[in-house]
Amino acid sequence: MLLPLHDDNPLRRIRFGYFTVAFIAACVLVFGYQLSLPDREASRFVFSYGAIPSVVFGYQALPAEIAQVPANVTLVTSMFLHGGLMHLVGNMLFLWVLGDNVEDALGHARFVAFYLASGIVAALSHAVAEPGSTVPMIGASGAISGVIGAYLMLHPHAPIKTLVFRAIVDLPAYVVLGLWIGFQFLNVYFAGPGQGGVAWWAHIGGFLAGAVLIVPMRQRGVPLFGRP
Repeated sequence: MLLPLHDDNPLRRIRFGYFTVAFIAACVLVFGYQLSLPDREASRFVFSYGAIPSVVFGYQALPAEIAQVPANVTLVTSMFLHGGLMHLVGNMLFLWVLGDNVEDALGHARFVAFYLASGIVAALSHAVAEPGSTVPMIGASGAISGVIGAYLMLHPHAPIKTLVFRAIVDLPAYVVLGLWIGFQFLNVYFAGPGQGGVAWWAHIGGFLAGAVLIVPMRQRGVPLFGRP
């Protein structure tokens, strides 16, 4: 178990990560709505707004009463649904710790575009890996993987207070986030795509998208790799 709890990395260009908090609030509100639904309706909700690879690529179609939005729109709506409390908490913790610094580097408007673009690339990466899948992919993990990739490009040496099993230790970002992405590749290699209900390729695709997009999208004067 490896979870970031807090980073010692002050903001330099914005006062507060408003859209980081807005994305967290949106995910929490949607999850609260999911919990309010009866089991059957909650399942329909996930199939309506989750990204189903075979539907996204047009191999299959949802029944009219379930298809609430066009299939390509689910690449976005799926980012705001979660499969359980721990799924939500883990994702939101990563976003809370890392998101404001990425928003600081991009500015508020570009951060929104960056976050959504990373999530879309992540969902498509999963869909390409499993094009015939009829299982809805949900969760903010892909978009947050983009945030992780960007943070690693921006602040690889930033100290992060991290929960490692039962101990809390200070580790540089490149160790915490490097281990995280390494774990994703290991699971793809040993478990295979989608095994255990986790879209590993979505994490990898989102991470790579974030690491690439931060280069052209960052504000003028924002250094890479923590250089002054």
